[in-house]
Amino acid sequence: VQLQASGGGSVQAGGSLKLSCKASQIILSVFSSSRMGWYRQAPGKQRELVAELTSGGSTNYQDSVKGRFTISKNNARKTVYLQMNSLEPEDTAVYYCNIEGASGNYWGQGTQVTVSS
Repeated sequence: VQLQASGGGSVQAGGSLKLSCKASQIILSVFSSSRMGWYRQAPGKQRELVAELTSGGSTNYQDSVKGRFTISKNNARKTVYLQMNSLEPEDTAVYYCNIEGASGNYWGQGTQVTVSS
């Protein structure tokens, strides 16, 4: 399984970005039933969970992003998304996608998000 993350960039505070993570070499049924997550790691800090989409379809968010970030997926495209609105400088980090399911636990390569004040 390979995960290709994209969509990062530099924005001013209050702006929006949409991250995408496309999975390949994974069958649709496994992708559809997997847990998916977006994590981030800021310089000097540990990687932290930002948002997850469970295999049952429930979503969970870190308190600091609730109401601003939305995780979703498109099974047909084997892609998971993270819509980020009202971005804050504290959201600056490298963002990683993660898929955990019957075929294992996989990480994307990370995409940089930089928010300036």
